[in-house]
Amino acid sequence: MKILVLNCGSSSIKYQLFDMTSKEVLAQGGIEKIGLKGSFLKLTTPDGKKVILEKDIPEHQTGVEFILKVLTSPENGCLKSLKELDAVGHRVVHGGEKFNASVKIDEAVIKQIEDCFELAPLHNPSNLVGIRAIEKALPGIPQVAVFDTAFHQSMPPMAYIYGLPYSYYEKYGIRRYGFHGTSHRYVSKRACEILGLKYEDQRIITAHIGNGPSITAIKDGHSIDTSMGMTPVDGLLMGTRSGEIDAGVLTLISEKEHLGAQKISALLNKKSGVLGVSGVSSDMRELSAAVVEGNKRAILAMDMFNYRIKKYVGSYAAVLGGLDLLVFTGGVGENQDTTRSAVCKNMEFMGIKIDESKNAGLHGKEMVISTPDSKVTVIVVPTNEELMIATDTLEILSK
Repeated sequence: MKILVLNCGSSSIKYQLFDMTSKEVLAQGGIEKIGLKGSFLKLTTPDGKKVILEKDIPEHQTGVEFILKVLTSPENGCLKSLKELDAVGHRVVHGGEKFNASVKIDEAVIKQIEDCFELAPLHNPSNLVGIRAIEKALPGIPQVAVFDTAFHQSMPPMAYIYGLPYSYYEKYGIRRYGFHGTSHRYVSKRACEILGLKYEDQRIITAHIGNGPSITAIKDGHSIDTSMGMTPVDGLLMGTRSGEIDAGVLTLISEKEHLGAQKISALLNKKSGVLGVSGVSSDMRELSAAVVEGNKRAILAMDMFNYRIKKYVGSYAAVLGGLDLLVFTGGVGENQDTTRSAVCKNMEFMGIKIDESKNAGLHGKEMVISTPDSKVTVIVVPTNEELMIATDTLEILSK
């Protein structure tokens, strides 16, 4: 079965085409700068060659149609006809409380995705545009929605209800939802596969550490707490997001700087995080270079970034009643050995001991980096959300 996976952002579309018989990636790429000048499709051909195709792409419908055309092109394609496609799986960021698993898309599901626009205004509308574009381009093809929030619907109320009047939860659905659920689910399961462990018997912390990082506590195969909240602002220090902050600070800044709600939102989402602290960059590679050069604010930002990850690991180990596995993933988690080392340093008291010789220089590979006598297995697992989406799509259609 051939399954196309789409991830539609506000100005981008990422895609991968899988042959699920072998789980082979037949094609992959992405469109960037949709609706802007200089839009293009960057792809990897079946033989590994990188290709950039420039094209005016004013909206997502044109983008989806262009991807489908390229998939069947003699020069860069891998399909003789679109009839070879069996289904399309979509990443959908927010499913609210309606979805605790992936679902086949129909009009009722689409209505629920629309109902979550207010909860994810930058993502859900774009996700739905991709669904509608496929409906138009490939009428009748089965489509499946895989929600970032679904994995976290197993959290207990004590973990997701905020300390606000309960009526706000009842009226507006204000609660912790969490994100990156597809990634947390994939790497936790994959880690257990690698180690030959029964997934349903483990206490796992998954650290999805990238520009927008999150951490999840998983017990017996279920998410029981996660660092991101109703929005992706909460939790860890991020590239441009503040992470957890005293709400009283926001009212003070609002009064002192005369900032309304929209400007406070822009401050928290776009001007804070390691960028705001360092004044250097939101890119961890550039921040790391500034650290090496001795930039004091860059060093402070990196220390804060690593410290908050360590703090969440400790608190989630307490919530889990102990820890069996610590899994690092995401762009930073997979590639930045200094962060992995800083998080695990002086954690022997809770059974974490890493082998620095294995950790040093490790980039994007599956590998256990803990010592043989470590009570907690520390492992790096590159995430593969697209494969998880394709797998969910296959399972739903097989039913």
